[in-house]
Amino acid sequence: MACRISELVLGCRDPEVLARFWCEVLDFVVLDREDDGSLEIGPREGFGGPQPTIILSRRDEPEKGKSRLHIDVNATDRDQDAELERLLKLGARPADIGQTGEEQWHVLTDPEGNEFCLLRARLDPL
Repeated sequence: MACRISELVLGCRDPEVLARFWCEVLDFVVLDREDDGSLEIGPREGFGGPQPTIILSRRDEPEKGKSRLHIDVNATDRDQDAELERLLKLGARPADIGQTGEEQWHVLTDPEGNEFCLLRARLDPL
């Protein structure tokens, strides 16, 4: 028996803003709200399914240094160019981390500057 990822935790200044962004990106819903302002978002089926949930943990100050973990996403119902356009309209911004321009992915940031990548391959929805 092995482990699997059940939750990802992302520290942020404004969980509500990031919840709206990531719910639109991933077609997730808000599953839980804590008294401290933290939110849990995930698939409509809730916690424990094949996809991990995301805990948006309220932090007044960003953590020092560059995060060593980022999220990769794949479009499920459109090609990469159409998904890139959608993500940019939702508030994602291009990020330059030294790409050559030959990569098959786009590096973006969410509204709080957390890096994530839009990969080329299109995946079937779960």
